[in-house]
Amino acid sequence: MKEKQQRRVFTREFKIESVEYLLNSNKPATEIARDLGIRVELLYRWKQEYQNNKAHSFPGAGHMRDPEQEKLRNLEKKLRDVKMERDILKKALAIFSKTPR
Repeated sequence: MKEKQQRRVFTREFKIESVEYLLNSNKPATEIARDLGIRVELLYRWKQEYQNNKAHSFPGAGHMRDPEQEKLRNLEKKLRDVKMERDILKKALAIFSKTPR
């Protein structure tokens, strides 16, 4: 039975350096990809993402590309947590405010 290959993870710095090398080099992308040990399609995808938005490219796992979206997501999560706590407290108050028979 074959073992599953583990997915490789590349750092933001590696991606940026790879794209910069591609943009500033006279070598073809296939040769650069081979030298770096990655698929050429992956290098092209990184290039496109980098050129679309340099400042927010390659945000990493679980991070939004736009800091405003990240902030909004965090605030929405806090709001959900507070609502859940409120609901729990309401139920607890209802239980404890019942008069025993």
